[in-house]
Amino acid sequence: MEMWFSDIHTDGVKLSIRIEEQLFSAQSEVQRIDVLESKDFGKILVVDGDLMLTERDEFIYHEMITHVPMAVHPDVREVLVVGGGDGGVVRELIKYDTIEKIDVVEPDPLLVEVCRKYIPEIANSLTDERVHIFHEDGLRFIRSKGDAYDLIIIDSPNPFGAGEGLFTKEFYGNCFNALHEDGIMINQNESPFYTEEAFQCQRMHRRILETFPICRVYQAHIPSYPSGHWLFGFASKKYHPLDDLDKVGWKLKGIHTKYYEPRLHAGVFALPAYVEELLEDVENKGRP
Repeated sequence: MEMWFSDIHTDGVKLSIRIEEQLFSAQSEVQRIDVLESKDFGKILVVDGDLMLTERDEFIYHEMITHVPMAVHPDVREVLVVGGGDGGVVRELIKYDTIEKIDVVEPDPLLVEVCRKYIPEIANSLTDERVHIFHEDGLRFIRSKGDAYDLIIIDSPNPFGAGEGLFTKEFYGNCFNALHEDGIMINQNESPFYTEEAFQCQRMHRRILETFPICRVYQAHIPSYPSGHWLFGFASKKYHPLDDLDKVGWKLKGIHTKYYEPRLHAGVFALPAYVEELLEDVENKGRP
């Protein structure tokens, strides 16, 4: 009998992947966690029934959420990752020798242990001596921080349920306060293609616009995510994602990537017309 996992994208659309084996399944105090093995996507991490990552294409998401700001900010030393218990963002961050501290706020300790056991190629990055893991609520953690980080990466789940507090105006305001005077915040901004997620894109963009003086959106193609078209938010107190890009400086670091390249950088901010319209609908209402 064949076993299939289906990730529901809308009431009428789902992505189905044939599964070779279910490697792990348990309910933690925070969420349900499943690890599946597939032929085409490798291991798949599923949380509360939603596909979080696959071995086959996770590098796209993690490289794009990490290296875009790192190629812009000239001196990132202290980083906060909100979420990120799988270790993918940290794996990309520890490629930079200049980074001195990486705080990871992951509320579910079981998620970290499961990822270390079943996807060690990603999660072993969390053992780097610069990494400090806090099993706390991200919103509560950031409230106590001021002028503490050069870069904040919000590697959060979907803006529903337990993670909803990480998509509020209060949370983005706390991130602003937690950044140094030239800090950058990056968030995953959902897919603009389906109606419900497009609404979430607009809502996040609106709330970040209300907080940061520089706010842009960029994109990547991630096959296993809804519609395959995924957005990220770039918010900054000082640096512009294009005007302050240092292509030569980044190349000289010798960072190995499979998706991100400085020559790709400008292109990912060139959004399709329908996405520009979504964002302009928010921007034309003006800042408060």
